[in-house]
Amino acid sequence: MSGWTALVLAGSRPGRDAFAQSHGTDLKALIPVGGQPMVRRPVTALLSSGWIAAVRVLAQQPERIGAVLPADPRLVVEPSGATIAETLERACADPAIAWPVLVTTADHALLDAAMIDDFCSRSAEADIALAIVERRALLQRLPATRRTWIRFGGGAYSGANLFMLKSPRAASAIELWRSVEQDRKKGWRLLWAMGPALFLGAALRLLTLDQALRRIGARLGLDVRAVEMADPLAAVDVDKPDDHALVEAILAERQSLEGRE
Repeated sequence: MSGWTALVLAGSRPGRDAFAQSHGTDLKALIPVGGQPMVRRPVTALLSSGWIAAVRVLAQQPERIGAVLPADPRLVVEPSGATIAETLERACADPAIAWPVLVTTADHALLDAAMIDDFCSRSAEADIALAIVERRALLQRLPATRRTWIRFGGGAYSGANLFMLKSPRAASAIELWRSVEQDRKKGWRLLWAMGPALFLGAALRLLTLDQALRRIGARLGLDVRAVEMADPLAAVDVDKPDDHALVEAILAERQSLEGRE
């Protein structure tokens, strides 16, 4: 399967963003990372992947975001909705959109073509897929990192800010996202929204992640799967100062290694 549309969520939360302002801007997506505006990194990675035919960047101030992105006929920058769910609903309702749709975020600064290809190739058969990283894999690579972990039977996982929606049938999942949007970092809220039995099964670690997703999928009438990423760095985004310092260090290390080759 090829010819996917990538949606890059580059909006800002309401109110003052102290993190962005500490880096000389009022928009998080424009925070410099590795010498360039953060949003440019995932967009460049998407444009370099053979799976992606079009990239749509969604932001409240598209003219400012577009000004820092590469010129490419496959790239469009357009206004976002007031919330993530509204933004996704509007984009997915566009009759011109090409499915499947890959969703990621402007703060996914370490995203590269290998991660994209890994996720797309292993999610193509599902109706909805979400990228995850298992706790042990990431801590082996970055022992001191701090992430949000959701624990199930068999392991603890962090999201990797990559989602696949195969067709317009995924609208029911976007509606569920809307219901828990304010707490999207807290996976327990999503499980509770699907029913006490599912919530308790996960809370007591009686369910594995795959079992929980199968039950969620059954409620939605969709095949929902998790894709455990081969590269654990897929779980690292830039959401706070410690993340920024970590990503800068990783990029500097990569550049140093490349210079020795």
